[in-house]
Amino acid sequence: MDLGNLFAEIPTDLPEEVFETLADGKGIRIERILSDGHASPKDFWYDQPQNEFVLLLQGSAVLQIQVDERVESVSLKPGDYINIAARQKHRVESTDDNRQTVWLAIHFDS
Repeated sequence: MDLGNLFAEIPTDLPEEVFETLADGKGIRIERILSDGHASPKDFWYDQPQNEFVLLLQGSAVLQIQVDERVESVSLKPGDYINIAARQKHRVESTDDNRQTVWLAIHFDS
């Protein structure tokens, strides 16, 4: 049995985003992501082979999602979630500059 708290042991200094795998198994990975004013590098897009369910727990963020030939911006606040389909190109435009952003991401097969 693993017992933890998503808000525990958050470093006060985050020079880079932190990706921590909390659990994984066949076709699924659950991770905590910690951001502090971070964004994806310019012109970088995630293009992942698995679906991704993202729940924003603390802070705020703006994601960019590529839909056909256009890019949509999605603002997230605590409690908001988004399902991103496999191969759906997306990036983090920004995260909260005033408070650390805590995400829960679940990567899973279809």
